[in-house]
Amino acid sequence: MSLAARRRLLDVMDGKTLSPPPVWLMRQAGRYLPEYRATRAEAGSFLDLCYNPALATEVTLQPIRRYGFDAAILFSDILVIPDALSRHVRFEEGHGPRLDPIDVAGIAALDPEGVMAHLAPVLETVARIRSALPPETALLGFCGAPWTVATYMIAGQGTPDQAPARLFAYREPEAFARLLALLADISADYLVAQIDAGADAVQIFDSWAGVLGPEEFSAFAIEPVRRMIASVRARRPQAKIIAFAKGAGLLLKDYRRLTRADVVGLDWTVPLDFARELQEEGAVQGNLDPMRVVAGGQALDEGVDRILEALGSGPLIFNLGHGITPQADPAHVTRLVERVRGGRNA
Repeated sequence: MSLAARRRLLDVMDGKTLSPPPVWLMRQAGRYLPEYRATRAEAGSFLDLCYNPALATEVTLQPIRRYGFDAAILFSDILVIPDALSRHVRFEEGHGPRLDPIDVAGIAALDPEGVMAHLAPVLETVARIRSALPPETALLGFCGAPWTVATYMIAGQGTPDQAPARLFAYREPEAFARLLALLADISADYLVAQIDAGADAVQIFDSWAGVLGPEEFSAFAIEPVRRMIASVRARRPQAKIIAFAKGAGLLLKDYRRLTRADVVGLDWTVPLDFARELQEEGAVQGNLDPMRVVAGGQALDEGVDRILEALGSGPLIFNLGHGITPQADPAHVTRLVERVRGGRNA
């Protein structure tokens, strides 16, 4: 398979401008698709689906078959790493993820031995997806950023403002620093393994970066991701990396410069004039409000057009500002893709 056959998204990651821009959507494989719901019912638990290479490959490919996105993203979850660290991850219907909350002693006892063996089914999924994808479709691997993963490990669940993790970081700074460093190193190993299994590029998700103040953002969001990217590039110098720090706002300039990510993901709250400033320094990805996909119609068209008008003359990967929601109508996603690719006449 020729790398040139699937270079479109990778060209933008190198800083090139393409018209129309490549498009994919975060959570493009998920509950808004009837075919996903059928496969999910077959799998058993959510984690069973993540660790089943045949079924995880199937749900990854479903939106590619339906929409022809320029990239597929591995179907998995950011919490497979704490699961591999024996933190008893489970997903409770109607409540989301639950873990055994970790304390100082638990952090000291964390053992990375065996993590990659635990994640072997996910890496098999990456290889299966790459072999099944059309040559022109890029494959993205991913992981959670250390800060976001740590918030779940400390609280044992998602919380509105991640107060448990923030308090822990203030009260137990040495233990918290050890946790972030361990997660950064394991996550870097995991991304390298995904690249070796066939991923063309990888994305780092820091979904809870927006709750941090400037000093904490530097220590908890920038530094661990910088460490990860440096580790990946030391071993795979040509690695292509997207970093998405949701809610980071004006701190995204430092985030790009210090992490050295190839592409910065933008949530929907980032003003387009500021996004243009970021784009002067390299490719950006985003940033349509997922609610516009739920709304459809004029709201969807106007949102797409504004982004294309503001960012289409520079290196852009069109995406949402966060994951697509279960309420989205699949027909609205078709309209989005056609609008991006065909302009206002779509």
